[in-house]
Amino acid sequence: MTPSNVLSALRFNETGLIPAIAVDHQTDAVLMMAWMNPEAIERSIETGHAHYFSRSRQTLWHKGEQSGHFQEIKSLHLDCDGDVLLLKVQQVGGIACHTGRAHCFYRQYIDGQWTETDPIIKDPSEIYPDV
Repeated sequence: MTPSNVLSALRFNETGLIPAIAVDHQTDAVLMMAWMNPEAIERSIETGHAHYFSRSRQTLWHKGEQSGHFQEIKSLHLDCDGDVLLLKVQQVGGIACHTGRAHCFYRQYIDGQWTETDPIIKDPSEIYPDV
């Protein structure tokens, strides 16, 4: 169980969640943003792997559980207001996004439109065959 002072330092939103940004621990490249609830934080600290809370499914999820693309937590940081977490992770398999890309921020606003700027590393149907 996570010490109570760890969770008490966090400022969760009105739905009991806190945004969590995952970055590559070596390059600081932003991989993804997800939400965490207290249980996700506790599990992440206990296991050393990132766990998040799915707002659409209303359930806890272990990043990489289906895909094998786990996030091993190297360090955990809290912003100055206590309302955003930063996870420095090793992205196992090099794919953080469910679209099969290295990170979730693959669209860039260029000349008035969103342009896909990063390639798909692996077809999502190969990663998630049951979806």
